[in-house]
Amino acid sequence: MERLWNQNYCKVMTANFALFFAFYLLTPILPIYLHETFGATKEVIGLVLSGYTIVALLFRPFSGFLVDSFPRKTVLIIAYTAFAIFFAGYLAASTLLLFTIARTLHGGPFGAVTVANSTVAIDVLPSSRRNEGIGYYGLSNNLAMAISPTFAIFIYTQTHNFQLLFWLAFAIATFGLVVDSTIKMDSTAKKTERTVKLSLDRFFLKRGWLIGVNMIFFGFCFGVLSNYLAIYGKQVLGMTGGTGAWFMLCAVGLMLSRLQGGKALRQGKLTHNASEGMVISLVGYTIFIACPNLFGYYGSALLIGIGNGHLWPAFQNMMIHVAYHNERGTANSTILVAWDTGMGLGVLIGGVLAELHSYAFAFWTVAVVNLIGVVLYFVKTRQFFLTRRLTEKS
Repeated sequence: MERLWNQNYCKVMTANFALFFAFYLLTPILPIYLHETFGATKEVIGLVLSGYTIVALLFRPFSGFLVDSFPRKTVLIIAYTAFAIFFAGYLAASTLLLFTIARTLHGGPFGAVTVANSTVAIDVLPSSRRNEGIGYYGLSNNLAMAISPTFAIFIYTQTHNFQLLFWLAFAIATFGLVVDSTIKMDSTAKKTERTVKLSLDRFFLKRGWLIGVNMIFFGFCFGVLSNYLAIYGKQVLGMTGGTGAWFMLCAVGLMLSRLQGGKALRQGKLTHNASEGMVISLVGYTIFIACPNLFGYYGSALLIGIGNGHLWPAFQNMMIHVAYHNERGTANSTILVAWDTGMGLGVLIGGVLAELHSYAFAFWTVAVVNLIGVVLYFVKTRQFFLTRRLTEKS
C-alpha cells in the first residue's frame, strides 16, 4: 500500500493548520477590538465582519479557475503571501474605514488559499489513499478551530493587547507560507488540457451540480445553529456561557469522526460515509431543538460534529471523483461555495424566522431542512454521483 503520510502531505497539513489557526485567532476578539478601539455598534460590527465572508465566497470560483489554469504551487504561494500580508494591514489600519477595507479585502486571499491548499493536498496524495487523505486533511481545520479561539481569549485576558494578537496571526500565517513554499510538486504531473478561457465550467463544476445543491441544505443548517446558538442558549435555556464548550465538543466530534471514518474512506465507501454522516447530523439537530436542556445542548454538539465529520470529506471526495484532474480546483471551489452559500442563507433566513416567530421555530426549520437534504441525497444525489464518477471506487 502506498504511503499516506508522505513529507509533502504533512507539509500541506501543517500549512493548513497554520492558515486556520491564524484565522480563528482573531475571530473571537475582532468584535471586542472594533467596539473598544473605534466605538463600533453591534450593527456596524456585523457589517464590517460580514464583508470578509462575502468576498471570500465571491472569490472562490475564480480561485478554482486560477488553480486549474496555472501552476498550482505558484497560485498557492501568491495567495498565501497575500493572506499573510493582510494581517499586517490590520496593524496599519488607524481608522474604522481603513480597517473595514483591510478586513473585507482579506476575504479574497483567504478564499483563494483555502481552494489552492486543498487542491495541492489532493495532488501530493497517492491515488490509492486519496479518499482517506482528504478526510484526515480536515483534521487540521478542526484542531485549529478547537484550540485557536481559546488561545486567543487567554492571550487577550492576560494582556489586553490587540496588537500582540495581530502580530501573532501574521507570524503564524507567515510560518504556514514558509512551510508551503518547501513543498515539492511532481514535475511530471498532468498539465491542464483546456485552454485558459472563460466559461461556466471553469468556475462551477457542472458535472457535480446536484452534489453542490445537496451540500447547500447542510450548510444552511450549520449556518443557523452556529450563528444563533449563543442567543438561543441565553434566552431559552438561561445559559450565559457554554457556547465555547459547545464548539469544543463539536470539534471533538469532528476529529473522532475523521479518525473513525478513515477506514471506510480508504476502502472507497464514500456513499456509506455520506449516508452515515447525514443521519447522525439529523439526529443531532433534532435533539438540539427537541430537548431544550443541557443534555440536548451538549449532546447535539458531539453528534453534529461526528455527522459533519463523516459528511464533509465524503461529499468533497464525491465532487472530486466526478471531476477530471484539471478540474480539481474547480471541484474544491464548487463544494466550498455550496457550503458557504448554505451558511449565508442560514444566517439570513434564520434571523428572519427568529424575528417573525421565535428561535425555537428557526431551529425546528433547521431539522426539517436537514431532513429534506437527507431525502434528496437518498432519492437523487447518490445515484447522480454513481453514474458520473470517473474513478473505480465510490
